Amino acid sequence: MMDNELINKIFKKKMIIIYKYLIKIGCDENDAEDIVQDTFLKAIRYIDGINVEKISSWLFKVAVNKYYDLCRKNNKYIKLDIDDDIIQKSITDDNLAENYLLNLEKREEIIKVLDSLSVIQKNLLILKYSEELSYKEIAVFLDIKENTVKTYLFRARERFKVVWRNDYEK
Repeated sequence: MMDNELINKIFKKKMIIIYKYLIKIGCDENDAEDIVQDTFLKAIRYIDGINVEKISSWLFKVAVNKYYDLCRKNNKYIKLDIDDDIIQKSITDDNLAENYLLNLEKREEIIKVLDSLSVIQKNLLILKYSEELSYKEIAVFLDIKENTVKTYLFRARERFKVVWRNDYEK
């Protein structure tokens, strides 16, 4: 059995990442908090049966599945959300209003392209570029090899570019 200090260390960082990820894929904050709490409680309940090396991917899968179950239960469409921080970073002082509106439009286009990708491609792109996780961290969360993350992420970027060029480049 793992001690409380180790449990807290493992869970605290992982649950923050999962919470942020849930928000990114459209979960509202209250539901994300509930899902994270439920996932944590489930992990505590089954801690002896969870492979310690795979605990991150177990937590991630349980939380994301809980979110998808909630969406199905409420007949809610899963809507991706991109942080306003991303938009704010690209706004300059000159032509502020015009740039802001153009960035909002671009944000919607990015969301549409991400929504057109497969779930794994969308997950990889969000975890890498929005959550800024390393290849190794993504591999742990998705329970796949680091080289597989690199390969799949390359393909996801390429697919994103193709869809972007076809639908939004003029």
